Amino acid sequence: MNLTLSLDRELLEKSREAAKRQHTSVNNLVREYLRNLVNETDAESAAEEFAEIARDSGGRSDEGWKFSRDGIYDRDRDR
Repeated sequence: MNLTLSLDRELLEKSREAAKRQHTSVNNLVREYLRNLVNETDAESAAEEFAEIARDSGGRSDEGWKFSRDGIYDRDRDR
């Protein structure tokens, strides 16, 4: 799919220089920026969803059983 952007001359020239230093094209820089932007948004959504699930789970580590180093590595305990 094609997209047309309007940039001022100075920004375009600096973008071309940056792309050249990275051995890529301005097109690839824009594509990668947008890909990262979408992934960052997805990661933020996932983090928010996790926080909501954790809040609603009712479990609290400060009440009752807590992890201990010995307990974590005691694999034969539950067998």
